Amino acid sequence: MIKTDVLVVGAGPVGLFVVHQLGIIGLKAEVVDNLDKIGGQCIELYPDKPIYDIPALPVCTGESLTNSLLEQIKPFKPNFHLNERVQEVTQDNNDWKIVTSKNKVFIAPNIIIAGGVGSFEPRKFGIENAEKFENESIFYSVKNKNDFKNKKVCIFGGGDSALDWAIELSKFSKVVLVHRRNEFRGAEHSAEIAKKLEKEGKLKIKTPYQLNSIEGEKKINAITIKNEIGEIEKIETDYVLGFFGLIMKLGPIAEWGLNLEKKTIPVNTKDFQTNKKGIFAIGDICTYPGKLKLILSGFHEGALAARGCFKIARPNETYRFEYTTTSKTVQERLGVKESD
Repeated sequence: MIKTDVLVVGAGPVGLFVVHQLGIIGLKAEVVDNLDKIGGQCIELYPDKPIYDIPALPVCTGESLTNSLLEQIKPFKPNFHLNERVQEVTQDNNDWKIVTSKNKVFIAPNIIIAGGVGSFEPRKFGIENAEKFENESIFYSVKNKNDFKNKKVCIFGGGDSALDWAIELSKFSKVVLVHRRNEFRGAEHSAEIAKKLEKEGKLKIKTPYQLNSIEGEKKINAITIKNEIGEIEKIETDYVLGFFGLIMKLGPIAEWGLNLEKKTIPVNTKDFQTNKKGIFAIGDICTYPGKLKLILSGFHEGALAARGCFKIARPNETYRFEYTTTSKTVQERLGVKESD
């Protein structure tokens, strides 16, 4: 059994930052995530994709943002429980008893759900034999773009991810972009760049086509695609990437007795508490009037949720707001020496 001030569910950027906000006010956090790595969707879906709207960082990637946040929370020595999901949450006097999929038990007065949009998995190709090539020749995310360098890559999809990766990988690979419609649903600017690259001979676009069959034994050597009138075309390729969006699943969170609104959790904007005392929700999974699904919004939500946790974890203490630039207590928690 592990006792802590706060159990944070989700190790994405928002979950990592709330660990920092909890730490500077003297609260200990344990972090659970159903992925096998820290970083959430930033690492799982777009580790190399540039992000332009993080304050003070003109540009960063999902990976570099995750690494910076991990560096920031080092002084608080949080424990990460990866490849685990919260299965049960029950009231235990004034605390919550949380049991994970690995039968680990936590006792905490507070839970912060920072799990993005819940558990997620990619929508996959529905044709025969596609599954046996997964993680060898068929991928639904790009973890390291260099794995596809100087290769033949066929990308399926019409959204931002498909367009972005087609543009990026065309810099050093032979790329064919396939979409089942003539029009792309991703950013118009990205679609224009892709079409410009096609005119320059740096990228091939095939619309309206869908995957028809796969050829190969252990690895793919070719595929066929089929259009609306039944015409079939063969394409030699080393890799197939599919970007059809995600299937979102709240999982056991749906059974916690929280008010749910279209797979999101309504919160108040004072401290981002749910309808259950001591359970908070921040990041993409929470909803309220004017909600913006941005990482920077999640940081703000986490700062307020942390203060809400303090009042519950330390009911006999008065929370005093302090600036990190002047508070000796906060600086001691951060390990800052006077000479620094």
